[in-house]
Parts: sequence; C-alpha cells; structure tokens
Amino acid sequence: MADRRKVCVVVTARPSYARVRTALEALKARTDVELQVIAAASALSARYGNVADVMAAEGFAPNAVVDSLVEGLGLRDMAETTAKGLSGTAAVLADLKPDVVVTVADRYETLGTAVATAYMNIPLAHLQGGEVTGNVDEKVRHAITKLADLHLVSGPGAAERVRRMGEQPDAIYDTGCPSIDVARQAIEAGARLPDLELYERFGQLGERLDLTDGYVVVMQHPVTTSHGAARAQIEATLQAAQGLALPVLWFAPNVDIGSDATSEAIRDYRAAHNLSHVHFMGNMPPEDFIRLLAGSRGIAGNSSVAIRECAWLGVPAVNIGERQEGRDRGPNVVDVDYDPAAIRAAMEANARRGKLASAGLYGDGRSGPRIAEVLATAPLSFHKRLTY
Repeated sequence: MADRRKVCVVVTARPSYARVRTALEALKARTDVELQVIAAASALSARYGNVADVMAAEGFAPNAVVDSLVEGLGLRDMAETTAKGLSGTAAVLADLKPDVVVTVADRYETLGTAVATAYMNIPLAHLQGGEVTGNVDEKVRHAITKLADLHLVSGPGAAERVRRMGEQPDAIYDTGCPSIDVARQAIEAGARLPDLELYERFGQLGERLDLTDGYVVVMQHPVTTSHGAARAQIEATLQAAQGLALPVLWFAPNVDIGSDATSEAIRDYRAAHNLSHVHFMGNMPPEDFIRLLAGSRGIAGNSSVAIRECAWLGVPAVNIGERQEGRDRGPNVVDVDYDPAAIRAAMEANARRGKLASAGLYGDGRSGPRIAEVLATAPLSFHKRLTY
C-alpha cells in the first residue's frame, strides 16, 4: 500500500474540537490517512474543560501538545499566546512532519498555527473560511484564508467570498460545517433532557429548576474589539434575564479578552439580585449541549451556536450586539442591541414562537466525511498565486 497521507489537525479550544470532531472520526476511519492531532492553548486548560483529556477519552489522544495559553486575558496576552503558539507549533511540526495541517475557524490561537505551517512549507487547510463576523476574529479568519492552501468552507456564500479574496477556485471546497454533524447525530440519538442528569453532571451555581414548562439558554461572550464594555454588555443581559418568567440556564463565557470582566459582573449581579430562576452551568459535551438547545424555548447571547446549529435545529435565537455582525443567518435569529428591555422583549417573543423550520445554510449534517475526503485526496501544494 502506498504511504498514507499524514493529516495533522490542530485543536486550540473547546469549540474548535466540537466543530472538527466528525472530520476526525472520518479521517481516523480511512486507510489512506495517518491522523495526527495537536492540542494547544485553552484546549489544555482545566479552566476551560480539559479538552485534551476529552479528546483522549474519545479516541483522539494528542500526538503532541503546545502549552501556549497566556491566561491574563489582556490584549498583550492574546498576542503572546499567538506568539507562543507559533513557536511551539513550529517545533512540533518539525517532529511530526505532516503532509497537510488543518486549522479551524477564527480564534486568535489559530493564527500561530497558520503562520508556523506556512513558513515551514507545509500545505495548510482551513475550515470555515470566508465567513463574516463583527470583531477581531474576522481579521484572523481572513488572514488565515490568505495563508491557507485548501479552503473547506461551510456554504456557498463563504465559498464566493474566499474566491473574491483571490484564492484559486479549484482549492475551495463547500463541505458544509461539521458542527452541524454533531447536531444531527445528537438529535438522531434521541436522548431526552431528563436523561442528561443535568444538575448532577453540569450544574454549578443556583437552585435546581423545574424545566417542565420550558427554559431559555444564555451564552454570551465578550467582544474583543470592545472588551472595555464587557461588564456593561453582560449586565444588560442579566437585567433582561432577571425579569424573565421562564427558567434560565446560563453558560460561562469563552477564553477571550474581557471574559474575566464578564465573569466578575455575573458574580456581582448574582450576589446583589434575586436570580433564583437562573442556574449557571459548567462545560458539557457537544451532544448534551445540542440536546439541551433542542429542548429549549430559545437561546440568547452572542454565540455562533445560535447562528449555526440553532438554524438547523429550528431554535429561536436572540443575537445581542455586534459580535456576530454580518454572519449569514436564518429566520430563527432576531438581532437586538445591549438594551435590557429590548433583549427581554425579544426573549419573550422567541419563547412564544415555538420550534421553527430547519434552515440548512451551514450544511446538511454530513460534512465530516466530505472534509476527510478532501484532506485525503486533494492535490497538495504550498505555492500560491493571487487570482484576479
């Protein structure tokens, strides 16, 4: 048998692993691929769920780790994390000698992977390029597009944007988004909410809530380009949730500049106000989170899950602020500013909407095998020319 192609997937954060896992499964199942996995940055942090340990338990033990996360969560810390990731990834790639490296989406940690790979003359494949968001992540995403040699995008709109950035059309593949695969698999598994042992496994702060008549999920992250306003932004959502009649399941922010201010504001508000109908949740596996969303009356915040997975699930979403500005969205999304009354009104209206029709703008839930096929068989080159 001919030498197997070495495909190296770099996972830098909890959401990145959730998005790429079905592609990892498909790659591992192929006889023509030697799968390599690198865990880096917040994927190694206990604070953010020990993603590397989860990966190992699910059959994707990292071949190498890059301990690059600087946890101060300031502007300089983001830059230093990227720099450490670049240096550490370069050293690991020199040992692993992959044929192609895969990086995911737009988080700042991924930029170090992309730069190291490009400078080492290794072809780079980028998942989820060509999408539009409203903060520094968009700069990172498009910078990685220009460093990448293969583009595995989530829809035709993204494919067209990558083409308009001067990338070769025959290097652009519309595979759909593998995070939709997780949603499809979770729903097809058919687990009901009570089976999740919700509070025993994932609860952190607050009373056990009666979810029989429905509940709302909140997940709101700081915005890197307006991190100084993180406290005021989350307080607007806290005020909105305080007056909500339905129970609320609230998830912690991700590791970005401003997350400490966001978490501190939540703690302070909880201490000063009655939030007995709000339970603050810990990390949970993607399948359980999807089932939780599917059984909800809606989600509020600024997470991409409201735009991507919830469009496919038909779950109403209140998108707050500018973090997802410009991203392709379905009819499930209502956009509001950081205004407590507007947020609460939108949450209440969405709770009355009920389940919506599924929108497949990010794929059909079968992207993993398509991604694996491209990574295993597409022509590889690290030479690029701008297409006019």
